[in-house]
Amino acid sequence: MAVSIRLRREGAKNRPYYKVVVADSRSPRDGKFIELIGTYDPKKTDHNSTLKLDRIDHWISQGAQPSDTVRSLIKKNKTQAASALSEVDAPAAVADEPNVVVEPAAVVESAAPAAVAEESPVAPESPATPPPAAE
Repeated sequence: MAVSIRLRREGAKNRPYYKVVVADSRSPRDGKFIELIGTYDPKKTDHNSTLKLDRIDHWISQGAQPSDTVRSLIKKNKTQAASALSEVDAPAAVADEPNVVVEPAAVVESAAPAAVAEESPVAPESPATPPPAAE
């Protein structure tokens, strides 16, 4: 039995939506399939497909032949997955951001005591010497 990985058309007229399926190559385009392994929406921009890459690798190792369109979708999804992993692994550098303002430590330290003084009001202290007696 020759197995292929291909698109199965769904959706309304002028609103195509495809499911990526593993099917016998003799079955009709929208007919019986073995396994559903992804989706593809050509009307969406950017991330318009989702694929189970581990299942695709399994079926290709078993001898399944992807169609030309599915082959390009697999390639695109593998590069997106690799770039997503590299973005997670790379640390974000704060110094590269242009809107970050770095204040000197002396300015920050001098501002802290003023803020503390405003938060806790202190009653005026009584003078150490009594006021002069009125004569």
